[in-house]
Amino acid sequence: MPKQETSIIPNEVIVNKIYLFRGVKVMLDSDLAELFGVETKRLKEQVRRNIERFPEHFMFELTKEENEILRSQFAALRHGQHSKYLPFAFSEHGILQLSNVLKSKQAVEVSIKIIDVFVQLRTIVLSNTEIRLEIEKIKKKVDNQDKNIEVIFRYFDELLEQKEKPRKEIGYKISKEK
Repeated sequence: MPKQETSIIPNEVIVNKIYLFRGVKVMLDSDLAELFGVETKRLKEQVRRNIERFPEHFMFELTKEENEILRSQFAALRHGQHSKYLPFAFSEHGILQLSNVLKSKQAVEVSIKIIDVFVQLRTIVLSNTEIRLEIEKIKKKVDNQDKNIEVIFRYFDELLEQKEKPRKEIGYKISKEK
């Protein structure tokens, strides 16, 4: 695999290699191997040799169903064309641990860049959450205004109904017989 310089790897490339499995943002072993400049087979070997460093929340193997879903999302992936083994999925912490296991300068640099991208994504999500909370506050105010406007219109309707009822004339009546 050709070595990539980490400063050349755009953030978008990393973001496009982040998937959501089991409610966790992860990167797959093949994508990480490419970014780290090693073969996927070698990456998996190192993980298996140091499996005690990778608890379930750092790394897990995709199930057959998850792998099929992944394959179905990418038409380019055909059966038999890629690894016959199920891919490993690494969380943010697993990626950091992976750089400790691989120990190459490129692995360390790339993992730092990947962690930075994860942090940026988390910041974006948090800022979006703050925006959503503000929008919810505005919606509640608008909902209350809608209710107030409804009450006002109901009062107007009641007033209009009251005016429509004929009133009894009061005062002297002048007869027209004269």
